[in-house]
Amino acid sequence: MRTAKTAKASKPAKSCSSSRSLRVSVFIFASLILASCARAADPVDSIIDHAVAIQTSLAHDKMDGVASNATAISTDAAALGKPGEKIVAGAMALQTARQIGEARDAFGQMSEALVAYLNGQKRKPGNTVRIAFCPMKLKPWLQKEGAIQNPYYGSEMLTCGSFRQ
Repeated sequence: MRTAKTAKASKPAKSCSSSRSLRVSVFIFASLILASCARAADPVDSIIDHAVAIQTSLAHDKMDGVASNATAISTDAAALGKPGEKIVAGAMALQTARQIGEARDAFGQMSEALVAYLNGQKRKPGNTVRIAFCPMKLKPWLQKEGAIQNPYYGSEMLTCGSFRQ
């Protein structure tokens, strides 16, 4: 008669190959998650998102979120190293702007640097964001597709400008 001990001993051991397959599957899954997070954490995508938020505020003659978005741009642009220095300078000027006119001037400086960086990297903004241009200020900006919303003049000349790319 068999005892419980013998019954346990007679069970076949798990195969090494199924254990290895599980480890490989977990590794691949973890790698895909990390790669996805790395793309989401791209500092340029973050800079673009914050620049569009500032553009929207200025186009509506508001300073809401301008300083906090400029701070985020400054931090993200610093991660780009030397190529991001002009973006940082424009963002820092935006952080300290107290009047909407100052903010618009600083936004122009930052936008020129950001568009120059994107062009230098041969990179499009993506995510339905396009480069627009103000013929009065001779400055670019980034904004979502749709009707032009000029951040340099706001309600004074909201639709002045055109998309360049």
